[in-house]
Amino acid sequence: MTISEIKVRVEDIFRGYEDDGEDGIFAYNGKLTIRPPYQREFIYNLKEQEAVIHTILKGFPLNIMYWILTKGTVKKDNENHIMISDDAEFEVLDGQQRTLSVMKFLSHKLQIHWDGKAYYKDSLPDDLYSKLMNYEFMIYICEGTTSEKLDWFEIVNVAGEELTAQELRNSVYTGPWLSDAKLHFSKSSCAAKGLSEKYITGAPLRQELLEKALIGICELKGYKEIKEYMADHVSCEDADELWQYFQNVIHWVETIFPLYYPDMKGRNWCHLYNKYHTNSYNSNVMKNEVKRLHEDDEIQEYKGIYEYLLSKDEDPFAARLLNLRTFSEKDKTSAYSKQGGICAICKRPFSYAEMAGDHIKPWSKGGLTTPENCQMLCKECNSKKSDMY
Repeated sequence: MTISEIKVRVEDIFRGYEDDGEDGIFAYNGKLTIRPPYQREFIYNLKEQEAVIHTILKGFPLNIMYWILTKGTVKKDNENHIMISDDAEFEVLDGQQRTLSVMKFLSHKLQIHWDGKAYYKDSLPDDLYSKLMNYEFMIYICEGTTSEKLDWFEIVNVAGEELTAQELRNSVYTGPWLSDAKLHFSKSSCAAKGLSEKYITGAPLRQELLEKALIGICELKGYKEIKEYMADHVSCEDADELWQYFQNVIHWVETIFPLYYPDMKGRNWCHLYNKYHTNSYNSNVMKNEVKRLHEDDEIQEYKGIYEYLLSKDEDPFAARLLNLRTFSEKDKTSAYSKQGGICAICKRPFSYAEMAGDHIKPWSKGGLTTPENCQMLCKECNSKKSDMY
């Protein structure tokens, strides 16, 4: 990795500034890509953006920024001066949020407060405007192999707001597949958010929604890690396979559970789809069962209802997902005394600490958590009892 230090005035960076939305953000007479494909979306809030402008107007250092040289050369002459070729092009490696804060202010998209007054760029006093335009960004230009630059990218972000795991993966597997995937999953008003907002949590701008979709499709297709899937698809023209998968997940949920409840949000629907979507379910039966379980006072974890209904015919212990009410110490002590410390199944004696309270009539058959329905089992018998609830 070769790193060269240069200083660039704000005025020079702003020259030729263009925000082309999905197609990228450019500046420095078109030589600088401020937001390359692997970078996160703009996430600074108004307070943070204003703080950047205040730092400049006060003449304070704004911390070093890092650019990647993507074309041309950067060399030192005999007097150790930096020489940049005319065809040189760069990408912002670190410093996107600070750079965009300044660009937004200069393009009249940000208002700041200074000495109790509100200012857009055009209303700044001449001395402050001059100070802003002549402020110099301290830039480190990085040259090296792809792996070296990406390693450096991870390192320089440690001190700031840490990148999410998916943002780091995006930094590696850039290409048409990622660009298309981000259109579906990584915008504040993206199609994936609109489709799944009632069911799946995750901030699109921090790539959390994209990551959840990738975790799901990797599980379905047998990939051990997300990076393996992204490496296999990095050069694909689009991310239609991932998008179709995600739509299938949500449509399956809506079909199986036609009546929506707020506790459906945040469940791992991709995993549940992968595991159970080939099973047959009656949506009308499911609707009635969800309603019945929500009205069951024995259930303490309503979020587990959906997986329970999907899995109960295959898993004899599925009721554990519901966190059913347990017997009080008083009820268990009374049952232990009545049984004389003898396990109700194996008929062997045990200390109280070696036993657990169990439903005589299982919950699945209408049994309630009441004193008269309590029996004490040794822990071995209790763990083997498949219909323990």
